[in-house]
Amino acid sequence: MQSTDLTLRLPDRMQLPVSRPENELDFHREELLSWHVDPETERVRFLSLIVGDREALRDVATDLEVVHRFDLTPVDEDTFYAYAVMDLRAADATLMGAFDEPGLVIVPPIVYTGRETVHVTVLGEPDALARLLEGVPDGIGVEVERVSDHQRTAETLAGRLTARQFEAMETARELGYYDVPRSGSLAEVATELGCSESTASSLLRTVESQLVDAAVGR
Repeated sequence: MQSTDLTLRLPDRMQLPVSRPENELDFHREELLSWHVDPETERVRFLSLIVGDREALRDVATDLEVVHRFDLTPVDEDTFYAYAVMDLRAADATLMGAFDEPGLVIVPPIVYTGRETVHVTVLGEPDALARLLEGVPDGIGVEVERVSDHQRTAETLAGRLTARQFEAMETARELGYYDVPRSGSLAEVATELGCSESTASSLLRTVESQLVDAAVGR
């Protein structure tokens, strides 16, 4: 069993018809966590975790004719859960249909880092993954970021970090290394981990690199 990380570039016809420019929305990221298509009503219900301007995005969503419900649950100032019910547009059905290939499983979350850019991980047998790439609808740009045995959970820290890296991150946080201003030193982290400062520094730089990649959908 293999998995692949894909970056999709959606054409205008597949993007939501939002009237406001993207740079006015302060939108950073949407993680589509769960979704369900109701064939009887031809609507799709989904739950997302979104980072961005909550009120601006609420206004945009509720102004769209295809959106019938949009409920928000704040996490912090810039992060919130969104539950939405919207019409299943023909463009949406076309995009979803590309992944409706026997032997394939989408690994949540599907990550949007803009109206145009979508990052998705798909699990399946090699021949099914090949058919997926061959059957992507016209107009959608596809970049294959990775193809390998499925050994990690996409977009989750538990799948990105080793046990030792996770230990280093937790230790650094407990000792105040990530406080602002910093109240713990690298030397203290190294002592607690039982390693040299250079080793501790390397562990933490790797953790930080993985965190950045996860944040921008890499």
